[in-house]
Amino acid sequence: PGLYITGLGEQYPKHKWTQDDYDREKHPLTKASVQKLLAINRLTGIKTRSSVHPPSYFLTESIENPPTIDHYGRVYKQHGIPLAIGACRKALLDAGLRPEDVTHIVAVTCTTSSNAGFDLYVAQALGLPSSIDRVLLHGVGCAGGLSAVRTAANIAAGATSRGKPARVLVFAIELCTIFLTAELARACDEKQAEADLSIGSTIFSDGAGALVLCNDIARQEDAAGGERGDAGKTVYELLDWGNDVLDKSLGEMSFEVDPHGFKLTLSKLVPAKAIAAIQPIFSRLRHSFTSTSPSPSSTSSPTSCQASPSPSPSPPPLLPSDCDWALHPGGITILKGAQSALQLTPHHLRASWDVYQNHGNSSSATVLVVLNRLRRMGEGRKDVAAVSFGPGLSVEMVTMRR
Repeated sequence: PGLYITGLGEQYPKHKWTQDDYDREKHPLTKASVQKLLAINRLTGIKTRSSVHPPSYFLTESIENPPTIDHYGRVYKQHGIPLAIGACRKALLDAGLRPEDVTHIVAVTCTTSSNAGFDLYVAQALGLPSSIDRVLLHGVGCAGGLSAVRTAANIAAGATSRGKPARVLVFAIELCTIFLTAELARACDEKQAEADLSIGSTIFSDGAGALVLCNDIARQEDAAGGERGDAGKTVYELLDWGNDVLDKSLGEMSFEVDPHGFKLTLSKLVPAKAIAAIQPIFSRLRHSFTSTSPSPSSTSSPTSCQASPSPSPSPPPLLPSDCDWALHPGGITILKGAQSALQLTPHHLRASWDVYQNHGNSSSATVLVVLNRLRRMGEGRKDVAAVSFGPGLSVEMVTMRR
């Protein structure tokens, strides 16, 4: 399709929580449900998690009277928007572009629902044109990073059909840890926790990711410009993209507005269903890895003196192990399960493991960070499959070539 990722960036807050920090945070709470969360925390495999607040911050908040939803909206604007700005600036610098070069933005979040959308604040801070084409996605949860890439790809392909350049700035920012007090308050309500104990506070973190997606018209213009350094270079070529919603899974994962924040529902069936969804969508898209190679063709018709050309043998189907994987690290069960189901090694998932162990799961932003880390981890397999999961249950996949 002639679409390319030309720059990537990430931005994490300065604070990191260790497992010990998490344990100390909840030590005064003796409820059985909270103790269960402590045990789960020690099994997550996360070494440190990124947060906009130091662990001590949450000791000052009242579990009996947690903040209301309007408080979280203000915290998001104060701490989240600067993270998004930082990630976007890094992606633009990496792509060798100026803010005025950007033609579209596609933003995504699930940890705020304020209007005007946070993307407008980011666009103004970056100095993007006021007339820029904006799209803000919501309701897609952890799948959102690739939902935004898919949306950007369709926008850029549409610009190509109109003969116009497209330089789409894609960014995601999530502040998940700010809801910790509300999560603990629900856990302390043992009647509610017994029916629906949320483990979100044990795996989720804060962070931002961004990338620049260009069509071929923009890439050639930028390469010809000359004065902008790396403009026109490419990191990944997009080959294809798709999404699916699993049958009878609508209630397995949700993130609903609550008077005291957002309430996460995460069924025990989510990891198994997410893992099982990978192979079908990969089978649907893996043709894109081989169908982009030029194939010989003949415009002449065979004559009595000219034999018909023999058809070329079809290449064997691409296996998951033939690709590097940018898998959304939704949790250790998903990482280990996908690795086993797809017959992968830890090296195939090295970027996903790196982000998960050192930063945790930052919802929609995470897979963008994984793509950024992967390209910096030395020469790897030329084909890359990126996959993420969200409420619905939904699955997103993008196939790429280095």
